[in-house]
Amino acid sequence: MSTPRLNLPTLLTLSRIILIPVFIAVVYQHPFWGAIIFGIASITDFLDGYFARRSGQVTKFGIILDPLADKFLVISALVVLVDMARLSAWMAIVIIVREFLITGLRVVALSKDIIIPAEMGGKLKIGAQITAILCLILVGSFFDNLPLDLYDIGIAFVWVALVLSVISGIQYTVSFWKKI
Repeated sequence: MSTPRLNLPTLLTLSRIILIPVFIAVVYQHPFWGAIIFGIASITDFLDGYFARRSGQVTKFGIILDPLADKFLVISALVVLVDMARLSAWMAIVIIVREFLITGLRVVALSKDIIIPAEMGGKLKIGAQITAILCLILVGSFFDNLPLDLYDIGIAFVWVALVLSVISGIQYTVSFWKKI
């Protein structure tokens, strides 16, 4: 691992952060375009890690910045969905609190040169969150003409994300205490 430098993985992570205000500015008036922006930002989450590992450009800076960028994106979208009355505040709060707790544990571990890698539960959780967010953003858009109820699908994925948040949060906490 090396020191912070601008490489492709870092630029992808930074682009995710830069897309957040664009997403917020667009989503209220143009949910479809907001979903596209959110989707593009979400894809950078996969791509930055893939390129970092493949090219050997994993850095401590990236290890810290990547999950923060993920949290900023998801938390921003959850707040927007609560504001749009498409998500209950308590559901958003549970997910947000978990994100802060686990990020805090990872930062403490990293300060001791211990890396707690993403586990399958966390990866499934983020997939459920992204799916839920995209569905809930698109409620009321031209996708409503489909025989699918995007609101019900979105809420179902929020429940999946909530359960996975708790389970993966416990996994991270156990992993943290074992390694510390």
